[in-house]
Amino acid sequence: MKDTLSLRTVRGMVRRGAMLLAVSIVPFVLAGCSDVTELKTPVFKTKIAAEETRSSAFKAEFPQQYASYQRNDESTVMTEFNGSVPFNKNDNVDPLPEGYKHAQPYLKNLWLGYPFSYEYRNARGHTKALEDFLHIDRINTYAEKGGLPATCWNCKTPKMMGWVKQYGDDFWAKDVNEFRDKIDMKDETIGCANCHDPQTMELRLYSEPLKDQLKAQGKDWDKLSRNDKRSLVCGQCHVEYYFQDKEKGVAKKPVFPWADGYDPQQMYTYYKTAGNSQMKGFEGNFVDWTHPVSKTPMIKAQHPEYEMWQNGVHGAAGVSCADCHMGYTRTDDKKKISGHWWTSPLKDPDMRACRQCHSDKSPDYLRSRVLFSQQKTFDQLLKAQDLSVKAHEAVRLASEFQGAKPANYDELMIQARDMVRKGQFFWDYVSAENSVGFHNPAKALDTLASSQQYSQQAVDLASEATGFAISKDLAGDIHKIVPPILKHSRKLQQDPEHMKTHQWFKYLPTLPKADKVWDGQKKLVSAAQ
Repeated sequence: MKDTLSLRTVRGMVRRGAMLLAVSIVPFVLAGCSDVTELKTPVFKTKIAAEETRSSAFKAEFPQQYASYQRNDESTVMTEFNGSVPFNKNDNVDPLPEGYKHAQPYLKNLWLGYPFSYEYRNARGHTKALEDFLHIDRINTYAEKGGLPATCWNCKTPKMMGWVKQYGDDFWAKDVNEFRDKIDMKDETIGCANCHDPQTMELRLYSEPLKDQLKAQGKDWDKLSRNDKRSLVCGQCHVEYYFQDKEKGVAKKPVFPWADGYDPQQMYTYYKTAGNSQMKGFEGNFVDWTHPVSKTPMIKAQHPEYEMWQNGVHGAAGVSCADCHMGYTRTDDKKKISGHWWTSPLKDPDMRACRQCHSDKSPDYLRSRVLFSQQKTFDQLLKAQDLSVKAHEAVRLASEFQGAKPANYDELMIQARDMVRKGQFFWDYVSAENSVGFHNPAKALDTLASSQQYSQQAVDLASEATGFAISKDLAGDIHKIVPPILKHSRKLQQDPEHMKTHQWFKYLPTLPKADKVWDGQKKLVSAAQ
């Protein structure tokens, strides 16, 4: 008995000793974590002018970061689903560089009547942003005026700060082509000054829309954590936004639709009262354009990376955009700096950005998990896209139906168009977001499932409005009923023969013959000529 009690006593002493040791260690552990969280960045006082917008001006004092930034020039490296080759995003027929196997074939159908239907290419690096912007067919280069507001410059250059200072809120509604030749295309593209104060190198906002949004949320930029700032500087542009109607405030000024939340349903609810639509059933809705085939008032999603990320597994855990897309690197002299090649971690064979946290996993394993999520998302993206096209076609058939109609025909058609609008917006929320769902797999798949449900409801409501007479016309493969539009541009829309090549083109006007007025920044002829 004595031996047993003695053993118990020893065990108790060991346990109590271990507990005391653990308690004594905790303050040191917590202090260590606190120290890591509160690490201060170096303090700089540069010789760069306060209003400098040229990235080359930062080279002398920050040569290693600048060299890293120049890697954004690469335009040949692909991942499985994306990359820097500027292929046509609707072309899954031709090989790179014109098309790619993971393109979505119905983009031109779904955006018909809107500038996005003319050209939508995979993005190159940030250093190519101005060059690509000035050559994109979405801006009308066959006239003096581009037909889009100056707002389009907002996410392309730090010159925005000077223009807003010069013109105030009158800037946004000016024509985009007015500033075409007022910028250094190579040196004033997205760069250092978009994120850093030139004199202190502190992170800063140049975006007026994000400043407005933070103010509306009662947030003070100077009081935000550095980690929040490291994502919000990316969130200046990698977000959903719209150009405000003049009845709601400053005409064409970008606004983030975050008042009700970051998810597509919350944004869709917001858009119902954010505009000046007079269309019956959509009064007060915000509308980007009306689809010419279904006569539906549409919303074009932009690129909601910030909204997708922030309540995904990484965003919710406090992993910033910079942690993954600006992973630390070692210079030749062994100095540790943030990489300024803003790109996918998948382009690194060693997956170093991911392995900063997932050090117990191999690069092959980590890559396989990303591709697994992306493939599941892309499969559902194509299904949602097909159903959205079918919804437009169903409403078209119902609107042109000449047979007996039910008493509630008009109400059914309003509901059908609302479901067309909602289904396409939910699809576009995922389609326009550049991670192919990886930033938030659960949200991406849920959004696409909802998109499919809404689009199918549109088909059902349109069919009901005709006493189901059009159901037989919608049975079968939608790719045969409404073929994808592979080729379409402003120039092609000037050709009457081209306008006979697709059944949906009859809902568009043939454009008058015209020669190019602009080639990049070069003016070829005057509009009068």
